[in-house]
Order: sequence, then C-alpha cells, then structure tokens
Amino acid sequence: MPIQKITIDEFITMDTSTCLLLDVRSPSEYAHAHIPTALNLPLFIDEERKIVGTAYKQESKEKAIKLGLNFFGPKMNDMIEAVEKLIAENKGLRKIKDHQNISIVLHCWRGGMRSAGVAWLLDLYGFKVYTIIGGYKAYRNWTLQQFELTYQFRVIGGYTGSGKTDIISTLKNKSIPNIDLEGLAIHKGSAFGNLNAIKQPSQEMFENLLAKELYKLRDEVIWIEDESQRIGDLNLPIKLFNNKQACPIFFLDIPFEERLQFILKDYGKYGKEKLVNGIMRIKKRLGGLDAKNAINFLLEDDIKNCFAILLKYYDKHYWKGLQSCENLNQILTTIPCDNVDAVANTEALLSKWK
Repeated sequence: MPIQKITIDEFITMDTSTCLLLDVRSPSEYAHAHIPTALNLPLFIDEERKIVGTAYKQESKEKAIKLGLNFFGPKMNDMIEAVEKLIAENKGLRKIKDHQNISIVLHCWRGGMRSAGVAWLLDLYGFKVYTIIGGYKAYRNWTLQQFELTYQFRVIGGYTGSGKTDIISTLKNKSIPNIDLEGLAIHKGSAFGNLNAIKQPSQEMFENLLAKELYKLRDEVIWIEDESQRIGDLNLPIKLFNNKQACPIFFLDIPFEERLQFILKDYGKYGKEKLVNGIMRIKKRLGGLDAKNAINFLLEDDIKNCFAILLKYYDKHYWKGLQSCENLNQILTTIPCDNVDAVANTEALLSKWK
C-alpha cells in the first residue's frame, strides 16, 4: 500500500486507538509543544537539525539533503526497532500480529523532507503509512481555529476555597462534560497555585491540549471553573475567555470560615519558605501592611490568621473580576452552601442548572 497523504481534518477524525502517531521533529521541538498523543521519533537530534538547517540556508538544498542522509543512514535500523518497541508498549497495537496491518501516522514541522524520509523507511519495512499534509503547522492552525468558535459553557463560580476543582472532579465522575482548566495548565490559578513546583506546559502546548478537549465537547454544555484569563504563566485565548465571561455563572456562596478551614487543609502542609515566597509575589497588590502581618503570623506558626488575610484579599480580587462580566445580573445564579462539600454542592449546582 503506497504512502497516503491526509489533511489535518482527516487526521482529526481518525480513530487514533488503531494507529501510532509519530512526531519526527527534533527533541527540543517536540518538548516545546506537540500534538497530544504524539510520540517523538526524531529524525535528527537538535545539533544535527541545526547543521542541516544551516547548510540549507547558507549553501543549498542538495548539500542539506546529503548531510541529512549521512545522519539518517546509520539510524535506519534503530528507528525501525524503536517503532516496533512503541507498538509493543501500546496495548491496542501489540495485539496485531502482522505489522502490515498497523497504521503509522507521521508528521514533521510542515510535512516536508523529514516526514517524507521516515515515511519512506517505514513503508519500505511494510507498515501502512500516512503523512499529515502541512505537518505540525497545520495542526497549530487547526488548534487556533478552535478558539474562534463559541461554546456552551456553564461556569462554576465562588470565592477561593470553595472547592471548585473538586466539583469538576465530581462532574467528571458523573460523566458530565467538563474541562479542568487548572489541570491542563498544571496550576491552581493563584500566587500559591504551583507550590508543588511542577513545571507548567508551554503556552503552545496548553493551547493544543485545550483545543483537543474543546473539540471533543463542541456540541455539549461544558462545565468549567471560573478562572481569570491568566493561570500561572499561561493565558486563556482572549476570544475563549470572552466567551466564558458571557456564559451563565453558578456562584457557590460558602461562609468565609468554612472556606478558610478548607484552605488550611490544602495549603497548610507546605513549608513556610514556599508560603512566604507566595506572599511576596502579591505583596504590592496585597499591600505592605497586610503582607507584613501575613508573614509575621506565618513565622509565629499562626497559619490560620495568615491565611485569613490572604483569603480576604482573594475574595476582593475575585469579586472585582466577577463585576467585569457584562449583564452579570442576568447570568449570575447564587447557590447558598453550608460548607465545602463537593458531592452535596455538585448536586445543588446541578439542581439549579436543570
């Protein structure tokens, strides 16, 4: 079967459980951002890519191809074995005995020589090979197009410490369509949102992940948490953010003390140094006196009074952001809740929605 070229729309609708998606760009390109579910099978390592690219720009296409072949030739056997290993590690594909029945989808940056070279090799070996027309660049264009669409969001609102993330998890357990924005961003959305020091994805990768989730749920009512446009170092695409701002908001009205106790359980486990650093990040907005008092309470092991200062600040900050929504009176539904209970509050949320 000859190598088949497919459009990005044809790829999007493919059943990826029956194929292996391989990104043949260099490791640094892949690490920066890639198509979700793609695995990296680099034709060139970063230094080799630099050498070939320089030759292409400064000398000629022919010179670049010859250099590329010098790098590619010795790797051919290893690349085939690497693909066989990836297939063996895939639960669905390893059941297929004849590798000629396994589909491999390849792409590079623009669907050029890198994907063409690897496609030739794998086709020669007997795999069923597809290449994406336009490569990763075509996928990025598709990603950005998803943010131009309008979605049916239902927004879970509430002050800090209302357990909104836990409600997203509860909705997921109930198979109710939702997108965990903080989960995709690997950040809890405040100055204290990344105390675990887990690296966030690049903006580009975050958008790729988000677009995939939006596409899956494009015809559904989608529950999301009420976020500011910025989540840690990442930003929600502006048109998507404006879309969210115009959608119905279900505000969980939970007493301050209940939320404070919830915050203490969540953040109280972290060391003083990390918490002080978090306070220093918002010192200017918090105000010098409140920042000083919060740090002093923390150093005196009075975490409750420290967090009470911070919670009042975030309550004020959230309320200000909420007021930026147009037609707030028409889109806001307030739901009184006695405490932070994900299961009970989810039921209260859904009863108001229906």
